[in-house]
Amino acid sequence: MSTTTPVTDSPPDPATGAGGSLISSAGIITAANYPDGDPADRVRGLGATLDLIVAAEELGYDTAGVRQRQLERGSSSALTVLAAASQRTTGIGLETSVVPLGYEVPFRLAEDFATVDALSGGRVTVGISTSAPHHELLDHLNRPDHSPATDPLELLDRFLEALRGAPLADALLPTPYGELHPPAVLPSIPDALSRVWLGAGSARSVDRAASLGLGVFLGNIGYLGTGGTGGTGSTGSTGTAEGDRPLLDSDFTDAQRATVDRYLAGYRSPGPGDPGPRVAVERVIVPLDPTSPGRSSRYRHFAQSRRDRTLVRHRRGDRTVIYQRDLVGSPEEIVDRLSSDPVFDGTTGLRLALPYALELDDYLQIITDVRERVLPSLGWTPRSRTSSPSEAGTDPGTAAGEREDAHV
Repeated sequence: MSTTTPVTDSPPDPATGAGGSLISSAGIITAANYPDGDPADRVRGLGATLDLIVAAEELGYDTAGVRQRQLERGSSSALTVLAAASQRTTGIGLETSVVPLGYEVPFRLAEDFATVDALSGGRVTVGISTSAPHHELLDHLNRPDHSPATDPLELLDRFLEALRGAPLADALLPTPYGELHPPAVLPSIPDALSRVWLGAGSARSVDRAASLGLGVFLGNIGYLGTGGTGGTGSTGSTGTAEGDRPLLDSDFTDAQRATVDRYLAGYRSPGPGDPGPRVAVERVIVPLDPTSPGRSSRYRHFAQSRRDRTLVRHRRGDRTVIYQRDLVGSPEEIVDRLSSDPVFDGTTGLRLALPYALELDDYLQIITDVRERVLPSLGWTPRSRTSSPSEAGTDPGTAAGEREDAHV
């Protein structure tokens, strides 16, 4: 069982407005990583992830998400981890961040989501992407009839149809226990579309999410160029004076704001029960610990090792990739950066993306310091430990972006 220090709430910062908040919800995202080597390390690492999720609930976070990563020392099955977490928590929202549809059978994935949702008492957010990470390495292990030419948005449509749980035929289906019932994917998730969030790795995925009334998640990677809007929402080019200049923080945040606006402008209600547009974004936030110079030194080294990638544009096919800079510094510095981020306008959810390869104590320090010394200044109110996300009035969760957006 994890332990956390008692927390006290500071008054909201006047900058957020009277009784207002810059963010609609606050959650964590973990990769559930574990050390390489002895199998016992995997047990301890995955067990530590469950301790972390319990701690997040105790601290009042609205959601806890688990990344799904193939071919890495982390969770390759986010739903499995969340099934375990559902038995150790009672109110916090549980998210998949994300399940790539490119490797899934749509109706089987819908059955798994609905089963874990039932185990959790209705707390699961259906976080998916339309990607197939490392397909060049994994295709030969997929079904022989799998085609890489399959339109990923067709997979999305089939998954959503299965998740709704509508009858598949008029004729009743006999069962081994002697009853007849309408054939349907079971169990089902009530108001399924309101629980689905899609990554935004391209203009096409942003537009499809908006047209279907799904939520969207934006990561800390953005795209410039043909069709690229997954985190940037603007087009651009390289090879010009503007394209070659060093990137600024505002290049990323302003462009990501444009993606949010694109989604909001295109949003179409799916009908009764529609919760309206839902947006959440990842931010890598690492408050420095003044009581531990050694830990702060490690955090600074982490940030420095990733800084160079944020200064230049990276070519990827017909798009240009840009990375957001991590928020590593004092709590006051982090609050200033979040307060000046145009993406946060009181309706956008914040997801605290935890760095890879740290120890449980480090993660507990990060989520506790953010909870105590950052979120109150943004006007955020912690979720009651006795309420579910829907009862607390927050967005229930999010999906991570298409595969590139899932980086931290």
